[in-house]
Amino acid sequence: MNTALNKKFFSYVIPSILAFALSGVYTIVDGFFIGQSLGDTGLTAITLGYPISALIGAVGTGLGLSGAIRFTILNAQGETQKRQECFSGTTLLMLLTAGLLTAILFAFAQPILHLLGARGNMLTLCVMYAQVIALGAVFQLLATGFVPFIRNMGGATVAMIAMAFGFATNIALDYVFVWALNWGMAGAAWATIIGQAVTMIVAVIFFLVKKSGFCLPELRELCRLWKNVLIVAISPFGLTFSSIITMLLINRFLLLYGDEQAVAVYGCIGYITAILYLLLQGVGDGSQPLISQYYEEKDQSSVRATRKLAYLTAAVITVVCMVGVYLARAKIGILFGASAETNAGVIQYLPFFLATLLFLAFVRITTSYFYATEKNALSYLLVYAEPLDTLLMLLILPPMLKLTGVWLAVPIAQVITFVIACVAKRRVDAKIWSSTMAG
Repeated sequence: MNTALNKKFFSYVIPSILAFALSGVYTIVDGFFIGQSLGDTGLTAITLGYPISALIGAVGTGLGLSGAIRFTILNAQGETQKRQECFSGTTLLMLLTAGLLTAILFAFAQPILHLLGARGNMLTLCVMYAQVIALGAVFQLLATGFVPFIRNMGGATVAMIAMAFGFATNIALDYVFVWALNWGMAGAAWATIIGQAVTMIVAVIFFLVKKSGFCLPELRELCRLWKNVLIVAISPFGLTFSSIITMLLINRFLLLYGDEQAVAVYGCIGYITAILYLLLQGVGDGSQPLISQYYEEKDQSSVRATRKLAYLTAAVITVVCMVGVYLARAKIGILFGASAETNAGVIQYLPFFLATLLFLAFVRITTSYFYATEKNALSYLLVYAEPLDTLLMLLILPPMLKLTGVWLAVPIAQVITFVIACVAKRRVDAKIWSSTMAG
């Protein structure tokens, strides 16, 4: 593997990893301040309400990354006008989607959260958080959607800086709103959306400096663009949101076979594992511009070399994180202000989720490779296999093993998804190899 490719790879991937890490820490920061203020009750409430925020972020990531992939391919083809229309059309689609999400999530926050398992005072706290998040959907969606465009325009470091500014704002405002002003759940939500607004503003400044003007195509072309963006967006959206679907399923079954304390335990575990998942997505999405470019140029050797680097980088990150988190497992619950009983649960069950992280790493990189090379059907398969496998395990294991069966569902599902990913990758590689030999 040549040095130039290595250097180019890490110039894209390292800022992407850091950017995704910062986006994950948003959640941890909210959980830290709320947990320290409200204890297990607040921790459970924000765990149940978090999927609302995650949904908006996943939609932004899906639309933005899909548009950015198309942008990269058009750029490689030298289609300057169409490239600009792609950026403008995707931005309009994100704005319209944000408006729709705000209306739906604000109006139906209570029944949605009730469906997710929130009851009584817990429901009140969740709704308080979710409605504020819904009001700021446009900031969060554009912030997460613009970052892939910045990265694919050669501004990977700028994307990281934008996330860092937003993250710093979130921390400062969490302290002010949650601790100093005692605004509770609403304060954490306001801190989050203002932080996202800062990220969005930095992104807009970048586009203005790059002179990325707003240039929409004619209506027919715009509709065609939106169709293409939506088709590809299903995969990165699912990759971001699949862990949240899993969280929703686990929360429901924990309430069924356990209690609210079990949800608080999973909340602590979920915060930590969410960051690990995002680090892996940072590797996959960071390598996506290069893979898409080499794919369009029909440079299969560079595609394979970049993918190999992505696998190795993801594996190293995973092993380091597994060891570090395992050694620190006794302090994780304490970090979030959990009770001694909740912390004991974290110590007991966290290793279940760490044990299969290497399998997950392989799946995440393979999925990113599939949608970077427009193998949409296979990327759909891997994205949605994990939550479906998890649901299957939840239907099978808890009736036999009770609460332990709920905790075992995710790791077993990840192993099954790994097997599916291996088979899919092998078939694609065999097809590419045979085509190369024939050519």
